[in-house]
Amino acid sequence: MTDPSLKARLDAIFDAHMDAELSGDLDETMATMAPHPHLVNVPTMVGGSGRHGVRAFYSERLIGQFFPPDATFETVSRTYSDERLVDELIISFTHTIKMDHILPGVEPTGKRVETVFVVIVGIEGDKVAYEHILWDQANVLVQLGLIDPTGLPVVGAGAAAKLRDPSIPDPFFNES
Repeated sequence: MTDPSLKARLDAIFDAHMDAELSGDLDETMATMAPHPHLVNVPTMVGGSGRHGVRAFYSERLIGQFFPPDATFETVSRTYSDERLVDELIISFTHTIKMDHILPGVEPTGKRVETVFVVIVGIEGDKVAYEHILWDQANVLVQLGLIDPTGLPVVGAGAAAKLRDPSIPDPFFNES
C-alpha cells in the first residue's frame, strides 16, 4: 500500500491511541477504541475482550505499569493495509516496575532488557479495534535471569542485535 493519505490516517489513529496509553489516561485510551475492541498479549494471554474487558486490562495491568521511565522504542518497520498496521519494534528497558501485561506475577528484577515486539493493530473507521502483541518472551526471561539458556535455543538480547544487523553470525550453526 502506497497511499500516503491512508498511511497518515492510520498513523494518526494509532498515535492518538499510544499517546493516551502513555499518558495513563484510561478514559482517553478507551475513547480511541472501537465499540467492541479486544487486546491480546500473545505470550502471556493477558488482555481483554469487549469494552469492559479491555478497560479492566488497561486499568489493572497496563496504566501505571506500561514500561519503566527509561524505556526506548525503536521502530524497525511499519507495514500498512487498508484496515490494519503492523509495527516491528525493539523495546529496551530496565525492569524496575511491576509489568503485569508482560511479566505477570514477576517482581522487578532491576535488570536490563532489550527485545523484539510485533504489534498488529486493527482499525475500524477511525478507532483501534484490536491489538495483537507478540514479543520474544524466552529471551526476555533469559535477560531477567529467570531461565537458564544453557542448552536452549535462546540468546537473550542477541536476538534484537541480530535484527539490527542480520550479518551477525548464527549462534547455533557453525558454518565452515
